Amino acid sequence: MLPQSRNYDDLIRQFRWQVPAQFNIGVAACDRWADTEPGKLAIVAIDSSGRAQDISYGWLRDTSNRLANALVANGIGRGDRVAILLPQAPEVAAIHIAVYKLGGIALPLATLFGLEAIAYRLQNSGAKALITNAQGLAKIASIRGELPDIGLVLSIDGPAEGALGFRETIERASADFTPLATAADEPAMMIYTSGTTGPPKGALHAHCVLIGHLPGIETHHEFFPQPGDRIWTPADWAWAGGLLNVLLPGLYYGVPVVARRFDRFDPEEAFALMARQGVRNAFIPPTALRMLRSAPSPKGRHDIRLRTVGSGGEMLGAEAYEWGRSALGLDINEFYGQTECNLVLSACNAIGIGKAGAIGKPVPGHDVAIIRPDGSRAEPGEVGQIAMKRPDPVMFLEYWGKPEATRDKFVGDWMTTGDQGIMDGDGYFRFVGRDDDVITSSGYRIGPGEIEDCLIKHPAVALAAAIGKPDAMRTEIVKAFVVLKKGHAPSDALAADIQSFVRTRLSAHEYPREVAFIEELPMTTTGKVIRRLLRAQA
Repeated sequence: MLPQSRNYDDLIRQFRWQVPAQFNIGVAACDRWADTEPGKLAIVAIDSSGRAQDISYGWLRDTSNRLANALVANGIGRGDRVAILLPQAPEVAAIHIAVYKLGGIALPLATLFGLEAIAYRLQNSGAKALITNAQGLAKIASIRGELPDIGLVLSIDGPAEGALGFRETIERASADFTPLATAADEPAMMIYTSGTTGPPKGALHAHCVLIGHLPGIETHHEFFPQPGDRIWTPADWAWAGGLLNVLLPGLYYGVPVVARRFDRFDPEEAFALMARQGVRNAFIPPTALRMLRSAPSPKGRHDIRLRTVGSGGEMLGAEAYEWGRSALGLDINEFYGQTECNLVLSACNAIGIGKAGAIGKPVPGHDVAIIRPDGSRAEPGEVGQIAMKRPDPVMFLEYWGKPEATRDKFVGDWMTTGDQGIMDGDGYFRFVGRDDDVITSSGYRIGPGEIEDCLIKHPAVALAAAIGKPDAMRTEIVKAFVVLKKGHAPSDALAADIQSFVRTRLSAHEYPREVAFIEELPMTTTGKVIRRLLRAQA
Protein backbone atom coordinates (compact mmCIF):
# COMPACT_ATOMS: atom_id res chain seq x y z
CA MET A 1 0.00 0.00 0.00
CA LEU A 2 2.91 2.38 0.49
CA PRO A 3 3.85 4.62 -2.45
CA GLN A 4 7.10 3.87 -4.26
CA SER A 5 8.99 6.76 -2.66
CA ARG A 6 11.82 6.02 -0.24
CA ASN A 7 11.48 9.39 1.46
CA TYR A 8 9.40 9.58 4.64
CA ASP A 9 7.91 13.01 4.00
CA ASP A 10 6.92 11.97 0.47
CA LEU A 11 5.32 8.76 1.82
CA ILE A 12 3.20 10.76 4.25
CA ARG A 13 2.20 13.28 1.60
CA GLN A 14 1.42 10.75 -1.15
CA PHE A 15 -0.29 8.03 0.89
CA ARG A 16 -4.01 7.41 0.34
CA TRP A 17 -6.10 4.66 1.95
CA GLN A 18 -7.48 2.13 -0.51
CA VAL A 19 -10.43 0.70 1.38
CA PRO A 20 -13.18 -0.72 -0.87
CA ALA A 21 -16.80 -0.68 0.23
CA GLN A 22 -16.78 -4.49 0.32
CA PHE A 23 -13.87 -6.44 1.75
CA ASN A 24 -13.54 -9.90 3.28
CA ILE A 25 -10.39 -10.96 5.11
CA GLY A 26 -10.89 -14.64 4.21
CA VAL A 27 -11.06 -13.89 0.49
CA ALA A 28 -8.19 -11.40 0.57
CA ALA A 29 -5.87 -13.62 2.64
CA CYS A 30 -6.67 -16.93 0.95
CA ASP A 31 -9.08 -17.28 -1.97
CA ARG A 32 -7.57 -14.63 -4.23
CA TRP A 33 -4.32 -16.63 -4.15
CA ALA A 34 -5.87 -20.10 -4.13
CA ASP A 35 -8.08 -19.39 -7.15
CA THR A 36 -5.05 -18.67 -9.36
CA GLU A 37 -2.16 -20.49 -7.63
CA PRO A 38 -3.65 -23.28 -5.48
CA GLY A 39 -0.23 -24.89 -4.99
CA LYS A 40 1.39 -21.68 -3.72
CA LEU A 41 3.09 -22.10 -0.34
CA ALA A 42 1.12 -20.41 2.45
CA ILE A 43 2.37 -21.89 5.74
CA VAL A 44 5.37 -23.98 6.80
CA ALA A 45 4.19 -25.89 9.86
CA ILE A 46 6.91 -27.26 12.16
CA ASP A 47 5.91 -30.02 14.56
CA SER A 48 7.52 -30.82 17.92
CA SER A 49 10.04 -33.15 16.28
CA GLY A 50 11.17 -30.43 13.88
CA ARG A 51 9.50 -31.96 10.83
CA ALA A 52 8.19 -29.38 8.35
CA GLN A 53 4.87 -29.64 6.53
CA ASP A 54 4.10 -27.36 3.60
CA ILE A 55 0.56 -25.98 3.54
CA SER A 56 -0.75 -24.54 0.28
CA TYR A 57 -3.33 -21.84 -0.35
CA GLY A 58 -5.41 -24.53 -2.04
CA TRP A 59 -5.47 -26.53 1.20
CA LEU A 60 -6.47 -23.44 3.16
CA ARG A 61 -9.28 -22.66 0.71
CA ASP A 62 -10.69 -26.19 0.63
CA THR A 63 -10.37 -26.70 4.40
CA SER A 64 -11.91 -23.32 5.21
CA ASN A 65 -14.74 -23.90 2.72
CA ARG A 66 -15.57 -27.28 4.24
CA LEU A 67 -15.49 -25.80 7.72
CA ALA A 68 -17.66 -22.85 6.68
CA ASN A 69 -20.25 -25.25 5.30
CA ALA A 70 -20.12 -27.34 8.48
CA LEU A 71 -20.51 -24.28 10.68
CA VAL A 72 -23.47 -23.00 8.65
CA ALA A 73 -25.06 -26.44 8.86
CA ASN A 74 -24.80 -26.16 12.64
CA GLY A 75 -26.56 -22.81 12.74
CA ILE A 76 -23.51 -20.51 12.76
CA GLY A 77 -24.16 -17.43 10.66
CA ARG A 78 -23.43 -13.78 10.12
CA GLY A 79 -22.33 -12.01 13.30
CA ASP A 80 -22.01 -15.19 15.38
CA ARG A 81 -18.86 -15.57 17.47
CA VAL A 82 -16.64 -18.61 16.94
CA ALA A 83 -13.96 -19.14 19.61
CA ILE A 84 -10.55 -20.53 18.64
CA LEU A 85 -8.50 -22.04 21.48
CA LEU A 86 -5.43 -23.44 19.72
CA PRO A 87 -1.67 -22.88 19.43
CA GLN A 88 0.03 -21.95 16.15
CA ALA A 89 -1.14 -24.51 13.56
CA PRO A 90 -2.43 -24.56 9.95
CA GLU A 91 -5.93 -25.31 11.26
CA VAL A 92 -5.96 -21.96 13.06
CA ALA A 93 -5.48 -20.12 9.77
CA ALA A 94 -8.19 -22.20 8.09
CA ILE A 95 -10.62 -21.55 10.95
CA HIS A 96 -10.10 -17.80 10.82
CA ILE A 97 -10.58 -17.79 7.05
CA ALA A 98 -13.76 -19.88 7.32
CA VAL A 99 -15.29 -17.61 9.97
CA TYR A 100 -14.56 -14.50 7.92
CA LYS A 101 -15.96 -16.02 4.73
CA LEU A 102 -19.29 -16.89 6.38
CA GLY A 103 -19.57 -13.43 7.94
CA GLY A 104 -18.93 -14.58 11.52
CA ILE A 105 -16.73 -13.05 14.20
CA ALA A 106 -13.52 -14.88 15.10
CA LEU A 107 -12.71 -14.97 18.82
CA PRO A 108 -9.06 -16.03 19.32
CA LEU A 109 -8.19 -17.30 22.81
CA ALA A 110 -4.65 -17.89 24.04
CA THR A 111 -3.80 -21.43 25.07
CA LEU A 112 -2.05 -20.12 28.20
CA PHE A 113 -5.40 -18.91 29.57
CA GLY A 114 -6.69 -20.68 32.65
CA LEU A 115 -10.23 -21.80 33.33
CA GLU A 116 -11.67 -18.54 34.63
CA ALA A 117 -10.12 -16.44 31.87
CA ILE A 118 -11.56 -18.76 29.21
CA ALA A 119 -14.97 -18.99 30.87
CA TYR A 120 -15.33 -15.22 31.13
CA ARG A 121 -14.51 -14.63 27.47
CA LEU A 122 -16.78 -17.40 26.23
CA GLN A 123 -19.67 -16.22 28.39
CA ASN A 124 -19.20 -12.51 27.77
CA SER A 125 -18.91 -12.93 23.99
CA GLY A 126 -21.85 -15.30 23.72
CA ALA A 127 -19.75 -17.56 21.49
CA LYS A 128 -21.86 -20.14 19.65
CA ALA A 129 -19.00 -22.48 18.72
CA LEU A 130 -15.59 -23.45 20.07
CA ILE A 131 -12.79 -25.08 18.11
CA THR A 132 -9.95 -26.43 20.24
CA ASN A 133 -7.83 -29.52 20.96
CA ALA A 134 -7.67 -32.18 23.68
CA GLN A 135 -5.90 -29.79 26.02
CA GLY A 136 -8.60 -27.18 25.55
CA LEU A 137 -11.37 -29.73 26.07
CA ALA A 138 -9.81 -30.72 29.38
CA LYS A 139 -9.83 -27.08 30.47
CA ILE A 140 -13.50 -26.47 29.73
CA ALA A 141 -14.83 -29.85 30.89
CA SER A 142 -15.79 -28.57 34.33
CA ILE A 143 -17.58 -25.47 33.01
CA ARG A 144 -19.32 -26.92 29.96
CA GLY A 145 -22.67 -26.57 31.70
CA GLU A 146 -22.00 -22.84 32.23
CA LEU A 147 -21.70 -22.21 28.49
CA PRO A 148 -25.29 -22.55 27.21
CA ASP A 149 -24.63 -20.45 24.08
CA ILE A 150 -22.05 -22.90 22.72
CA GLY A 151 -23.91 -25.39 20.57
CA LEU A 152 -20.91 -26.81 18.72
CA VAL A 153 -17.48 -27.92 19.95
CA LEU A 154 -14.89 -29.29 17.53
CA SER A 155 -11.53 -30.82 18.46
CA ILE A 156 -8.61 -31.07 16.03
CA ASP A 157 -7.44 -34.07 18.08
CA GLY A 158 -10.52 -36.05 17.11
CA PRO A 159 -13.93 -36.73 18.66
CA ALA A 160 -14.24 -36.80 22.44
CA GLU A 161 -16.92 -36.46 25.07
CA GLY A 162 -18.85 -33.31 24.28
CA ALA A 163 -16.92 -32.61 21.08
CA LEU A 164 -16.99 -33.66 17.44
CA GLY A 165 -13.81 -34.36 15.54
CA PHE A 166 -12.68 -31.41 13.42
CA ARG A 167 -11.43 -33.48 10.50
CA GLU A 168 -14.29 -35.97 10.69
CA THR A 169 -16.78 -33.11 10.57
CA ILE A 170 -15.32 -31.19 7.66
CA GLU A 171 -14.70 -34.32 5.58
CA ARG A 172 -18.47 -34.68 5.29
CA ALA A 173 -18.88 -31.09 4.08
CA SER A 174 -18.55 -29.68 0.57
CA ALA A 175 -15.36 -27.93 -0.52
CA ASP A 176 -17.45 -25.38 -2.43
CA PHE A 177 -18.52 -22.28 -0.52
CA THR A 178 -19.45 -18.82 -1.73
CA PRO A 179 -18.06 -16.22 0.67
CA LEU A 180 -20.43 -13.54 1.88
CA ALA A 181 -19.99 -10.08 0.41
CA THR A 182 -19.10 -8.42 3.69
CA ALA A 183 -18.75 -4.67 4.05
CA ALA A 184 -15.26 -3.44 4.94
CA ASP A 185 -16.63 -2.01 8.20
CA GLU A 186 -18.55 -5.18 9.14
CA PRO A 187 -17.35 -6.96 12.33
CA ALA A 188 -14.82 -9.74 11.72
CA MET A 189 -12.90 -10.46 14.93
CA MET A 190 -12.83 -9.72 18.62
CA ILE A 191 -9.71 -9.67 20.79
CA TYR A 192 -9.98 -9.18 24.54
CA THR A 193 -7.76 -6.58 26.13
CA SER A 194 -7.11 -5.72 29.77
CA GLY A 195 -7.90 -2.39 31.38
CA THR A 196 -7.32 -0.71 34.71
CA THR A 197 -10.53 -1.85 36.37
CA GLY A 198 -12.95 -4.69 35.90
CA PRO A 199 -12.67 -7.70 33.63
CA PRO A 200 -11.11 -7.63 30.13
CA LYS A 201 -13.03 -5.93 27.31
CA GLY A 202 -13.67 -7.39 23.87
CA ALA A 203 -12.21 -5.04 21.23
CA LEU A 204 -14.38 -5.59 18.14
CA HIS A 205 -12.67 -5.09 14.79
CA ALA A 206 -13.99 -4.90 11.24
CA HIS A 207 -12.70 -6.65 8.12
CA CYS A 208 -10.84 -3.45 7.19
CA VAL A 209 -8.55 -3.94 10.21
CA LEU A 210 -6.29 -6.02 7.96
CA ILE A 211 -6.04 -3.18 5.45
CA GLY A 212 -5.31 -0.83 8.35
CA HIS A 213 -2.29 -2.93 9.37
CA LEU A 214 -0.66 -3.06 5.93
CA PRO A 215 1.17 0.31 5.93
CA GLY A 216 2.68 -0.51 9.34
CA ILE A 217 3.78 -3.96 8.16
CA GLU A 218 5.38 -2.46 5.07
CA THR A 219 7.10 0.18 7.21
CA HIS A 220 8.77 -1.91 9.92
CA HIS A 221 9.55 -4.72 7.48
CA GLU A 222 11.11 -2.17 5.14
CA PHE A 223 8.85 -2.27 2.10
CA PHE A 224 7.54 -5.78 2.63
CA PRO A 225 7.18 -7.98 0.69
CA GLN A 226 10.49 -8.45 -1.08
CA PRO A 227 11.54 -11.53 -3.12
CA GLY A 228 12.45 -14.40 -0.80
CA ASP A 229 10.67 -13.02 2.25
CA ARG A 230 9.43 -15.54 4.81
CA ILE A 231 7.87 -14.41 8.10
CA TRP A 232 7.71 -15.80 11.64
CA THR A 233 6.85 -14.81 15.18
CA PRO A 234 7.02 -16.65 18.51
CA ALA A 235 3.93 -14.65 19.58
CA ASP A 236 0.68 -16.60 19.95
CA TRP A 237 -1.64 -16.09 16.97
CA ALA A 238 -4.41 -15.40 19.50
CA TRP A 239 -2.85 -12.00 20.23
CA ALA A 240 -3.12 -9.00 17.93
CA GLY A 241 0.66 -9.12 17.44
CA GLY A 242 0.72 -12.71 16.20
CA LEU A 243 -2.54 -12.59 14.24
CA LEU A 244 -2.48 -9.13 12.68
CA ASN A 245 1.26 -8.42 12.54
CA VAL A 246 2.25 -11.78 11.05
CA LEU A 247 -0.29 -14.47 10.14
CA LEU A 248 -2.94 -12.54 8.22
CA PRO A 249 -0.60 -10.01 6.56
CA GLY A 250 1.75 -12.82 5.55
CA LEU A 251 -1.11 -14.70 3.91
CA TYR A 252 -2.43 -11.49 2.33
CA TYR A 253 0.93 -10.72 0.71
CA GLY A 254 1.56 -14.31 -0.38
CA VAL A 255 4.61 -14.58 1.90
CA PRO A 256 5.08 -18.00 3.57
CA VAL A 257 4.35 -17.95 7.30
CA VAL A 258 6.38 -20.24 9.56
CA ALA A 259 4.28 -21.86 12.30
CA ARG A 260 5.93 -23.42 15.31
CA ARG A 261 4.35 -23.95 18.71
CA PHE A 262 6.51 -22.99 21.68
CA ASP A 263 5.22 -24.20 25.06
CA ARG A 264 8.02 -22.11 26.51
CA PHE A 265 10.20 -19.76 24.47
CA ASP A 266 13.62 -21.33 23.91
CA PRO A 267 16.27 -18.92 22.54
CA GLU A 268 18.46 -21.68 21.14
CA GLU A 269 15.54 -23.34 19.37
CA ALA A 270 14.43 -19.94 18.04
CA PHE A 271 17.86 -19.34 16.50
CA ALA A 272 17.86 -22.83 15.00
CA LEU A 273 14.33 -22.44 13.63
CA MET A 274 15.11 -19.14 11.91
CA ALA A 275 18.23 -20.66 10.35
CA ARG A 276 16.62 -23.95 9.24
CA GLN A 277 13.55 -22.30 7.76
CA GLY A 278 15.28 -19.36 6.13
CA VAL A 279 13.22 -16.80 8.04
CA ARG A 280 13.74 -13.36 6.52
CA ASN A 281 11.25 -11.32 8.55
CA ALA A 282 10.33 -11.65 12.20
CA PHE A 283 8.17 -9.99 14.80
CA ILE A 284 9.96 -10.65 18.08
CA PRO A 285 8.62 -8.97 21.23
CA PRO A 286 11.23 -7.18 23.40
CA THR A 287 11.17 -9.82 26.16
CA ALA A 288 11.96 -12.56 23.62
CA LEU A 289 14.75 -10.39 22.17
CA ARG A 290 16.23 -10.01 25.65
CA MET A 291 16.11 -13.78 26.07
CA LEU A 292 17.86 -14.21 22.71
CA ARG A 293 20.46 -11.68 23.85
CA SER A 294 21.10 -13.71 27.01
CA ALA A 295 21.95 -16.81 24.93
CA PRO A 296 25.31 -17.36 23.19
CA SER A 297 25.71 -15.30 20.02
CA PRO A 298 24.29 -17.03 16.92
CA LYS A 299 27.29 -15.92 14.85
CA GLY A 300 29.24 -18.90 13.58
CA ARG A 301 26.64 -21.31 14.97
CA HIS A 302 23.45 -20.57 13.01
CA ASP A 303 23.09 -19.38 9.44
CA ILE A 304 20.55 -16.66 10.18
CA ARG A 305 19.53 -14.61 7.13
CA LEU A 306 17.09 -12.12 8.60
CA ARG A 307 16.27 -9.09 6.48
CA THR A 308 14.02 -7.31 8.99
CA VAL A 309 12.99 -7.59 12.63
CA GLY A 310 10.12 -5.63 14.12
CA SER A 311 9.46 -5.37 17.83
CA GLY A 312 6.73 -3.82 19.93
CA GLY A 313 4.33 -4.30 22.81
CA GLU A 314 6.73 -2.89 25.39
CA MET A 315 9.88 -0.75 25.43
CA LEU A 316 12.74 -2.29 23.45
CA GLY A 317 15.62 -0.49 25.17
CA ALA A 318 19.03 0.52 23.89
CA GLU A 319 20.81 -2.71 24.89
CA ALA A 320 18.50 -4.97 22.87
CA TYR A 321 18.69 -2.55 19.95
CA GLU A 322 22.51 -2.58 19.94
CA TRP A 323 22.51 -6.37 20.34
CA GLY A 324 20.41 -6.64 17.17
CA ARG A 325 23.04 -4.71 15.26
CA SER A 326 25.95 -6.81 16.49
CA ALA A 327 24.37 -10.28 16.63
CA LEU A 328 21.80 -10.13 13.82
CA GLY A 329 23.44 -7.55 11.60
CA LEU A 330 20.41 -5.29 11.32
CA ASP A 331 18.56 -2.43 12.97
CA ILE A 332 15.49 -3.60 14.86
CA ASN A 333 12.49 -1.49 13.88
CA GLU A 334 10.48 -0.65 16.97
CA PHE A 335 6.76 0.05 16.54
CA TYR A 336 3.81 1.03 18.70
CA GLY A 337 0.08 0.42 18.92
CA GLN A 338 -2.63 -1.13 21.03
CA THR A 339 -5.11 -3.93 20.46
CA GLU A 340 -7.71 -1.23 19.83
CA CYS A 341 -5.58 0.59 17.23
CA ASN A 342 -2.41 -1.24 16.29
CA LEU A 343 0.75 -0.41 14.34
CA VAL A 344 0.41 3.36 14.12
CA LEU A 345 3.99 4.39 14.97
CA SER A 346 7.07 2.71 13.56
CA ALA A 347 10.71 2.99 12.70
CA CYS A 348 11.97 2.18 9.21
CA ASN A 349 15.74 2.28 9.27
CA ALA A 350 15.94 1.56 5.54
CA ILE A 351 14.89 5.17 4.91
CA GLY A 352 16.61 6.64 7.94
CA ILE A 353 13.58 6.65 10.24
CA GLY A 354 14.91 5.41 13.55
CA LYS A 355 16.29 6.92 16.71
CA ALA A 356 17.56 5.22 19.86
CA GLY A 357 14.96 5.34 22.62
CA ALA A 358 12.13 6.39 20.28
CA ILE A 359 9.11 4.33 19.20
CA GLY A 360 9.13 5.74 15.69
CA LYS A 361 7.15 8.24 13.68
CA PRO A 362 3.52 8.02 12.50
CA VAL A 363 2.99 5.32 9.90
CA PRO A 364 1.57 6.76 6.65
CA GLY A 365 -2.22 6.92 6.86
CA HIS A 366 -2.43 7.35 10.64
CA ASP A 367 -2.90 10.63 12.48
CA VAL A 368 -1.06 10.17 15.80
CA ALA A 369 -0.39 12.95 18.27
CA ILE A 370 0.48 13.83 21.84
CA ILE A 371 -2.64 15.45 23.24
CA ARG A 372 -3.56 17.44 26.31
CA PRO A 373 -6.53 16.48 28.54
CA ASP A 374 -8.82 18.77 26.51
CA GLY A 375 -7.88 17.03 23.24
CA SER A 376 -5.68 19.79 21.85
CA ARG A 377 -2.32 18.85 20.35
CA ALA A 378 0.66 19.27 22.63
CA GLU A 379 3.72 21.17 21.50
CA PRO A 380 6.97 19.33 20.70
CA GLY A 381 8.71 18.51 23.97
CA GLU A 382 5.47 18.65 25.97
CA VAL A 383 4.40 15.51 27.82
CA GLY A 384 0.86 14.32 27.10
CA GLN A 385 -1.13 11.27 26.11
CA ILE A 386 -0.46 9.32 22.92
CA ALA A 387 -3.65 9.32 20.85
CA MET A 388 -4.89 8.32 17.38
CA LYS A 389 -7.53 10.18 15.39
CA ARG A 390 -10.62 8.57 13.89
CA PRO A 391 -11.68 7.55 11.33
CA ASP A 392 -8.94 4.98 10.82
CA PRO A 393 -9.39 1.49 9.29
CA VAL A 394 -7.15 -0.10 11.92
CA MET A 395 -9.19 1.30 14.81
CA PHE A 396 -11.63 -0.89 16.76
CA LEU A 397 -15.37 -0.50 16.31
CA GLU A 398 -16.36 -0.75 19.98
CA TYR A 399 -15.90 -2.64 23.21
CA TRP A 400 -18.29 -5.57 23.10
CA GLY A 401 -21.41 -4.74 25.11
CA LYS A 402 -19.75 -1.74 26.79
CA PRO A 403 -20.93 1.49 25.13
CA GLU A 404 -19.87 3.62 28.09
CA ALA A 405 -16.32 2.21 28.06
CA THR A 406 -16.21 2.82 24.31
CA ARG A 407 -17.22 6.46 24.78
CA ASP A 408 -14.69 6.89 27.58
CA LYS A 409 -11.91 5.74 25.26
CA PHE A 410 -12.27 8.92 23.21
CA VAL A 411 -11.68 12.62 23.69
CA GLY A 412 -13.50 14.08 20.72
CA ASP A 413 -12.16 12.16 17.73
CA TRP A 414 -8.97 11.16 19.54
CA MET A 415 -8.73 7.56 20.73
CA THR A 416 -6.75 7.70 23.95
CA THR A 417 -4.22 5.05 24.92
CA GLY A 418 -3.46 5.65 28.58
CA ASP A 419 0.20 5.97 27.55
CA GLN A 420 2.06 9.16 28.32
CA GLY A 421 4.52 10.23 25.67
CA ILE A 422 6.41 13.09 24.14
CA MET A 423 7.15 14.10 20.54
CA ASP A 424 10.48 15.72 19.86
CA GLY A 425 11.26 18.45 17.35
CA ASP A 426 12.07 15.87 14.66
CA GLY A 427 8.67 14.19 14.94
CA TYR A 428 9.82 11.11 16.87
CA PHE A 429 7.60 9.77 19.63
CA ARG A 430 8.96 8.58 22.95
CA PHE A 431 7.15 6.56 25.57
CA VAL A 432 7.13 8.10 29.06
CA GLY A 433 4.87 5.77 31.05
CA ARG A 434 1.34 4.56 31.75
CA ASP A 435 -1.16 6.96 33.29
CA ASP A 436 -3.12 4.09 34.84
CA ASP A 437 -2.41 0.80 36.60
CA VAL A 438 -2.15 -1.53 33.61
CA ILE A 439 0.86 -3.83 33.95
CA THR A 440 3.10 -4.50 30.94
CA SER A 441 4.83 -7.87 31.21
CA SER A 442 6.54 -9.74 28.36
CA GLY A 443 4.50 -7.71 25.90
CA TYR A 444 1.15 -8.50 27.53
CA ARG A 445 -1.09 -5.75 28.90
CA ILE A 446 -2.46 -7.03 32.20
CA GLY A 447 -5.24 -5.36 34.14
CA PRO A 448 -4.86 -5.69 37.92
CA GLY A 449 -8.61 -6.08 38.48
CA GLU A 450 -8.90 -9.59 37.07
CA ILE A 451 -5.90 -10.76 39.11
CA GLU A 452 -7.24 -9.23 42.31
CA ASP A 453 -10.67 -10.79 41.77
CA CYS A 454 -8.98 -14.18 41.47
CA LEU A 455 -6.70 -13.64 44.46
CA ILE A 456 -9.54 -12.96 46.87
CA LYS A 457 -11.19 -16.24 45.89
CA HIS A 458 -8.31 -18.07 47.57
CA PRO A 459 -9.54 -19.36 50.94
CA ALA A 460 -6.68 -17.71 52.83
CA VAL A 461 -6.89 -14.25 51.21
CA ALA A 462 -8.94 -11.41 52.71
CA LEU A 463 -7.72 -8.52 50.56
CA ALA A 464 -5.28 -8.25 47.66
CA ALA A 465 -3.76 -5.77 45.24
CA ALA A 466 -1.67 -6.41 42.13
CA ILE A 467 0.93 -4.03 40.71
CA GLY A 468 3.72 -4.12 38.16
CA LYS A 469 7.25 -4.32 39.54
CA PRO A 470 10.10 -3.29 37.21
CA ASP A 471 12.00 -6.27 35.78
CA ALA A 472 15.02 -6.25 33.48
CA MET A 473 13.83 -9.21 31.39
CA ARG A 474 10.03 -8.78 31.26
CA THR A 475 9.73 -4.97 31.66
CA GLU A 476 7.47 -5.66 34.66
CA ILE A 477 6.38 -8.66 36.67
CA VAL A 478 3.12 -9.01 38.53
CA LYS A 479 3.56 -8.60 42.27
CA ALA A 480 0.68 -9.29 44.67
CA PHE A 481 0.24 -7.70 48.07
CA VAL A 482 -1.98 -9.92 50.22
CA VAL A 483 -3.81 -9.44 53.50
CA LEU A 484 -4.57 -12.84 55.00
CA LYS A 485 -7.75 -13.95 56.76
CA LYS A 486 -7.59 -14.69 60.46
CA GLY A 487 -6.18 -18.12 61.18
CA HIS A 488 -3.68 -18.05 58.31
CA ALA A 489 0.00 -17.26 58.71
CA PRO A 490 2.44 -16.05 56.02
CA SER A 491 4.77 -18.71 54.63
CA ASP A 492 6.65 -19.59 51.45
CA ALA A 493 4.35 -22.57 50.99
CA LEU A 494 1.24 -20.38 51.18
CA ALA A 495 2.75 -17.89 48.72
CA ALA A 496 3.43 -20.73 46.27
CA ASP A 497 -0.12 -22.03 46.71
CA ILE A 498 -1.55 -18.58 45.98
CA GLN A 499 0.62 -18.29 42.87
CA SER A 500 -0.55 -21.70 41.62
CA PHE A 501 -4.16 -20.78 42.40
CA VAL A 502 -4.00 -17.74 40.09
CA ARG A 503 -1.92 -19.42 37.41
CA THR A 504 -4.36 -22.29 36.90
CA ARG A 505 -7.41 -20.02 36.86
CA LEU A 506 -6.16 -17.10 34.79
CA SER A 507 -2.97 -17.69 32.85
CA ALA A 508 0.77 -18.20 33.05
CA HIS A 509 1.47 -14.57 32.20
CA GLU A 510 -0.92 -13.12 34.80
CA TYR A 511 0.02 -14.99 37.96
CA PRO A 512 2.02 -13.04 40.56
CA ARG A 513 5.69 -13.96 40.37
CA GLU A 514 6.10 -12.36 43.80
CA VAL A 515 3.69 -12.44 46.74
CA ALA A 516 4.12 -10.13 49.72
CA PHE A 517 2.06 -10.52 52.89
CA ILE A 518 1.08 -7.24 54.57
CA GLU A 519 -1.10 -6.28 57.53
CA GLU A 520 -3.27 -3.82 55.58
CA LEU A 521 -3.53 -2.26 52.13
CA PRO A 522 -3.08 1.51 51.68
CA MET A 523 -6.54 2.88 50.87
CA THR A 524 -8.12 6.19 49.95
CA THR A 525 -11.01 7.50 52.05
CA THR A 526 -13.36 6.08 49.42
CA GLY A 527 -11.89 2.59 49.76
CA LYS A 528 -9.69 2.50 46.65
CA VAL A 529 -6.27 0.86 46.81
CA ILE A 530 -3.45 3.38 46.42
CA ARG A 531 -1.34 1.30 44.06
CA ARG A 532 1.32 3.98 43.59
CA LEU A 533 2.37 3.43 47.23
CA LEU A 534 2.60 -0.30 46.62
CA ARG A 535 4.63 0.30 43.45
CA ALA A 536 7.01 2.49 45.43
CA GLN A 537 7.31 -0.22 48.08
CA ALA A 538 8.00 -2.85 45.40
